[in-house]
Amino acid sequence: MNPVHERRSKRRNPPKPLRGSPVEKKRRGSRLTLPDSDQSLAFSPYRIFTRSDWARLRADTPMTLLPEELEQLSGIIEELSVDEVEQIYLPLSRLLNLYVAALQQLHAVTTTFLGHADNRVPFIIGVAGSVAVGKSTTARVLKALLARWPDHPRVDLMTTDGFLLPNSELEARGIMNRKGFPESFDTAALLQFLADVKSGKDLVEAPVYSHFHYDILEDQKAVFRRPDILIVEGLNVLQPGRLPKDGAEIPFVSDFFDFSIYIDAEPPVIEEWYLERFMRLRSTAFRDPGAYFHKYAGMSPDEARSRALELWSSINLRNLEENILPTRQRARLILRKTADHRVESVALRKL
Repeated sequence: MNPVHERRSKRRNPPKPLRGSPVEKKRRGSRLTLPDSDQSLAFSPYRIFTRSDWARLRADTPMTLLPEELEQLSGIIEELSVDEVEQIYLPLSRLLNLYVAALQQLHAVTTTFLGHADNRVPFIIGVAGSVAVGKSTTARVLKALLARWPDHPRVDLMTTDGFLLPNSELEARGIMNRKGFPESFDTAALLQFLADVKSGKDLVEAPVYSHFHYDILEDQKAVFRRPDILIVEGLNVLQPGRLPKDGAEIPFVSDFFDFSIYIDAEPPVIEEWYLERFMRLRSTAFRDPGAYFHKYAGMSPDEARSRALELWSSINLRNLEENILPTRQRARLILRKTADHRVESVALRKL
């Protein structure tokens, strides 16, 4: 072998460092070790970050929320901490701000190419996940943080609950026990809403849902006036429809998203959160005679917990397993939670 060629070969194929050596430890430390339940993500198009690694991506992003604001943004059973915002949501708000800036730059480039300016359209973020997993808390925190960036001060939040069919319609179709499943939504109306928002329409209205009444409020509408960012939170927002055999164009809800987030946790953990929230509401909101679920307030704790478990198993767990969890891999970013509601790892899809 030519000596020069031999030396080059050695440079291209250096010997592996001994296991346990400083070099080997340094290399091994750059690869994130995942919990067993997340090993499938190691071979997916995602880059995985531990909580501490993700927290470092905050850089110099300032904390802009006051303690009293954190209390207001917290969920029924999820108390939002300063650490959670600083280590998880501030880095995420920084990333989203960069995405919005990139889209605005792309808009400027397209304007130059076309030779005329179109109105800028909202940046739409989808937030998906199971019942009781903390979607609403995540959406509220992101809305508050993103509104404090100077480039996009107008941030709106919309839940897809408003596009559930009215209870009367669900009962007429015999699917009241499948409320929250894809077929219980007015998908056509939701798609039209998103199309109007994304096209830059000056004013767009959406139905309003009441968890107190467990139904659509027919006399109320939510109004959206060309926000800089729109956050869309819902159970099935990442679910694709069935593709038509004739190739006809049928949009999915996620087609309108510029970024998507999936809130993830083990089903048994979500079950405990669901039961805890149900029992908390039983002793608060359900006590109002006007509440749809007032009938559960008079049950004994054991009876109420048994009924909550039945509702979880027959409706919410089935929806999670059949429709929601299969869409996890369609998200741009996955927040993985532990039983204490803390995000333990973040998966960001590679570009």
